[in-house]
Order: sequence, then C-alpha cells, then structure tokens
Amino acid sequence: MKALIITSAVLLASFYNAQEGSSEKISGDFDGNGTKEYVSAKVTDCSDECDGKCDTIISFSDTKIPSFTISPAKSGTLYNLGDLNGDGKDEIGFYPDWCTSCWHPFYVYALSKTGWKPMVSPISTHCNQWEEDQFPIKKDPKKKGNVIITSSKWEDDDIKIKTQSVKVY
Repeated sequence: MKALIITSAVLLASFYNAQEGSSEKISGDFDGNGTKEYVSAKVTDCSDECDGKCDTIISFSDTKIPSFTISPAKSGTLYNLGDLNGDGKDEIGFYPDWCTSCWHPFYVYALSKTGWKPMVSPISTHCNQWEEDQFPIKKDPKKKGNVIITSSKWEDDDIKIKTQSVKVY
C-alpha cells in the first residue's frame, strides 16, 4: 500500500502541461545510469485548429538519449511513470492534446537499445476517466512483469472504465 501511495504522489508531482515552445521539463532517470535527466515536449507545425502536421517532439537534456516524435499531437502532458518493467529506467507517459473529442490515447514508452518503443498498446481514455481520477497505468503489485491498465470503452451506449492486468512488451 505504501508503494502505491508513493507512486501516486510521484505521478501527480511529475506531470506538466506542455505548451508550444515551452521550456518546462520533468525529470527522471530515463536511461538507467543513475543520473536524472530532463524531458520536454514541443509541438511543431500545428495551428489552434489542429491544422498542419501537429508533431510533438519529446527530447532530453542528455543528448545521448534519442528524441522521438508523437503524431498527431497538439502538445500534451508528459508523465514520469517510474520503472514499470523493472529494467532500472523510468518510463514515459504522454497524454496528447487534440482539437476534437474527449477520447485520447495514453501512450507509454520505454527506452530500449534501439530507441524509444511502446511498452503497451495505446490506452484508450475518455475525459470522464480523467475526471474520476482513474490513471491509465500502474505497476501490477501482484504480477511481476505486468502493469494494470485502466481504459475507457464504449459499451451499452455508455462509457465504461475497465481495468485489467497486462504483460509489458
């Protein structure tokens, strides 16, 4: 229980709303070398109406860590998810902004030898889920190598919030 409380506090303290041209950052040990790095997000080629390519570039203070692009995304919110897969590196969560709808995927990335890779499939979320404070991912305390995914689904003419344990890639 103590670990879940600490994890929740880290998640709440770690998020930030990325804005176009923003220099705000979150920190973590994203390459597992024991040193904190900073990560930031910057949107490029995107109007207020979501016209353009709408790429969001995720980059790091340590230039040895490769940057990566999420598209389409009109900026968004970055999260330091901690070490979800037990490899000694913090994973990154990204909740993109967009101009339409309350449905948004939540992306989870882990650094591998070849760059940033999705750790799980994009998690379907609806703003109702966020309003109910149902965060999309956390480490499964009962199953090593698994995470608990909380997602939004359209079922029986209503939005349902579902939770399941999933093995990480």
